[in-house]
Amino acid sequence: MSSWRHRLFATGLSAISATRADQWLRPLAMGSGVILMFHHVRPWHDRPFAPNRFLEITPEFLDATVTFLKREGFDIIPMDDVPDRLRSTRSHKPFAVLTFDDGYRDNLAYAWPVLKRLQVPWTLFVVNDFANGRGRLWWLELEMAIRQLDRVEVTLGNERLIFVTKTTAQKYVAFDTLHRRLKAGPEEQLRAMIAELSERVGIDPERLVQNLCANWDELAGLANDPDVTIGSHTLTHPIMARHESSVAASEILESKAAIAKRLGRPVRHIAYPHGDPGSAGSREFSLARQSGYETAVTTRPGHLFARHSDLLTALPRLSINGLHQNEAALRALLSGVPFMMLRMIGRGAGA
Repeated sequence: MSSWRHRLFATGLSAISATRADQWLRPLAMGSGVILMFHHVRPWHDRPFAPNRFLEITPEFLDATVTFLKREGFDIIPMDDVPDRLRSTRSHKPFAVLTFDDGYRDNLAYAWPVLKRLQVPWTLFVVNDFANGRGRLWWLELEMAIRQLDRVEVTLGNERLIFVTKTTAQKYVAFDTLHRRLKAGPEEQLRAMIAELSERVGIDPERLVQNLCANWDELAGLANDPDVTIGSHTLTHPIMARHESSVAASEILESKAAIAKRLGRPVRHIAYPHGDPGSAGSREFSLARQSGYETAVTTRPGHLFARHSDLLTALPRLSINGLHQNEAALRALLSGVPFMMLRMIGRGAGA
């Protein structure tokens, strides 16, 4: 997410908090529950250039988030219980589900102890390649390369892009531009360009994956915890909408079977990589349903309502953003008010 979007997001959350809209509109906006999305959980090491900072929270904020959920009356439930809660006609407290993407080792080192102490269930979505010690954490490679370079020159299609990256501000411009352009284009181009940049500065992509992601032995130990659900995050973490249907089907179905074989537990849930409308859509939702998943989650923001019982392979999530680790932001997000306002704006724009 670009810096200006972060600032706009922060301004909106502050306005909701200042007007107390998160309290008086909550009954209309909250819905039945929420699925929260996390990535890294680890102590923060300050650094001036950290464009992926929004994917990282501290163990203390994870503790504060769960404590807040409990204090606000949320039932924290496993992913397995979501379909029944959405279909239920009984009056329930709102529910929350805790999900973690990519299978980072810090989830085991820092998140697991917090969640075990607080006695709450959670779900880890695993990428087969990452657990095998290979694949590309390309968004991290891009950050690392730009951090080291004073000048970035790349070719995208027929266009030569040149960035001076001596200052932190210049590095952010280069990262935001390249990240946006790469995600919008062919994945082959993305991976080729990232590989070129990584080779230029001496990044070993497999070592990066092995250092950051849990391996199968570690995941097997985690899977023995009855409060932990292991889900799929596909075989290779692709932008599936950029690929043929056969590739998307393989990523969704074969990852399900491979994880189940490795860990000896059924795999009932999947998180689409990237998960935005440009990365996963109706084709992927249908493939997940046909592959036997009970639920599938996106990164499209929003709360869950009864209507989502008919959309179980297209569920929205709320990203817990590392740039906004405070109770006011958390309260606004969990109220559902930001998303109700976006829906109202969208209807107005279409009128």
